[in-house]
Amino acid sequence: MHTDTPTPQQVIATPAAIALIGELCAEHGDILFHQSGGCCDGSSPMCYPCAEFLIGDNDVHLGEIGRVPFYISKPQFEYWKHTQLIIDVVAGRGGMFSLENGRGVRFLVRSRLFEDAEIDALRASGKFD
Repeated sequence: MHTDTPTPQQVIATPAAIALIGELCAEHGDILFHQSGGCCDGSSPMCYPCAEFLIGDNDVHLGEIGRVPFYISKPQFEYWKHTQLIIDVVAGRGGMFSLENGRGVRFLVRSRLFEDAEIDALRASGKFD
């Protein structure tokens, strides 16, 4: 399938999120994000030190934000594959095990639906079935 539409990024971040990611990297070294979709903080992306989170066969590498890998569980990916995830920062308490916890802010997922041409471009790139 050929498309003239560039392949869109499946996950992006706001400037506020990029700034917080930079702070967390400076403090913790290599980090990653995981979006589980489960209960107990499942609606928020969780940020972990890379050495403390094991990526499994049931996780999809969605992309990178602030040079940090972002993973999502396969079931959650299937539910959200029609959307671009936009990672933002808002006031509040972070997830209990997420690295931003205790800073008075938390990561938040916003989203927008991909347009038909963007879905075609994702299919052409093999990133969408």
